[in-house]
Amino acid sequence: MSEQPSATLTQANRLLEQPVGSLKRADGTHGIDLSLKLTRGGEAAFELSVDLTLPSSGTTVIFGPSGGGKTTILRAIAGLEPDVKGHIRINQQTWQAPGVFLPAHQRRVGFVFQHSALLPHLSVEQNLRYGWQRVGGTEAEFVQCVQQLDLAPLLQRAIGQLSGGERQRVALGRALLTRPDILLLDEPLAALDAVRRSEILGYLERLKQTTTIPMLYVTHAVDEMSRLADYLVLMKGGRVRQAGPALEVMNHPEAPLALRDDAGVVVQASVQQRDAHGLLTLQSPMGTLYAHGPAYAPGDCLRVRIHARDVSLALSHHTDSSILNILPVTVLALRDGAGGQALIELSTGDQPEQRLLAKISYASVARLNIEPGLALWAQIKAVALLV
Repeated sequence: MSEQPSATLTQANRLLEQPVGSLKRADGTHGIDLSLKLTRGGEAAFELSVDLTLPSSGTTVIFGPSGGGKTTILRAIAGLEPDVKGHIRINQQTWQAPGVFLPAHQRRVGFVFQHSALLPHLSVEQNLRYGWQRVGGTEAEFVQCVQQLDLAPLLQRAIGQLSGGERQRVALGRALLTRPDILLLDEPLAALDAVRRSEILGYLERLKQTTTIPMLYVTHAVDEMSRLADYLVLMKGGRVRQAGPALEVMNHPEAPLALRDDAGVVVQASVQQRDAHGLLTLQSPMGTLYAHGPAYAPGDCLRVRIHARDVSLALSHHTDSSILNILPVTVLALRDGAGGQALIELSTGDQPEQRLLAKISYASVARLNIEPGLALWAQIKAVALLV
């Protein structure tokens, strides 16, 4: 992994090196209010116009293509975009408004960049204790953070001896130990390979369950969005296209995501058991599902992503098939999908509000005479479910 460019490193270290303000920690009882406007001319012309009220607990994912203004929002919250106009209120504390601009060093923000921006001349432990000491952190907080992120084996290492995934774990720990009012994560997994990304995603999922600090997470990766988001903001061209509770936005058939090649739905499920071959038995609003996945324990909650392209439809219930997931469904609507195919919206199980999407050819639509109200069977291979 390459070293962090000096400009970003300087910004990150500026946030760490200045005295911390006296703003209270987020307690989840008040919203995060943002009204941001920015216009840039010239060759890199860009316009940002955003009005959002976000929950001050859980993880808000800001999702969209590059150049859409996602990072600018995080930088504005951190006080690194003085040209942005509007207001920023975090838990009833005004950080920016007409005539008011709280400097970056007085905003209690934890910022994790795409590159770790660690202090290369300090060890892992010294990096972690750097911000922790300035806020008067307790040893118990330090130990808990080290345990949560499995950092104990790394404490005495130099930064140059760490892998990309290890650096991001240290960067995350350092940010958490500054007792931030809000944690900002700007595509923290973008520079990692698939194995490291999956590893850090696991840590972030567990962190969601143990911290009350609100997290704003920027990404253009569907798997990160679907696994982490409690609240979802879809952005494009400097504007919010859709925002709301994550599962509602992700599963809405008219959401922009449904127009992509990776259209699908995300289902909340709990683990019932895992066999010796890694097959998970899951309980979900759709009924019982089978998927292959990591060593989750019975009772663990997780999210399952089902791509529309992995769902096939049949008029009858086939029992002579290797497919394990066979669900009764009813056709709700037919839509034009990407690639000249039909996107079929289906209701499933005993909860008709739970949707499933299937992407099939128009030839199959005609052959099965698919129309709204038709009862069908949806078939999904266990290996196609993403957990």
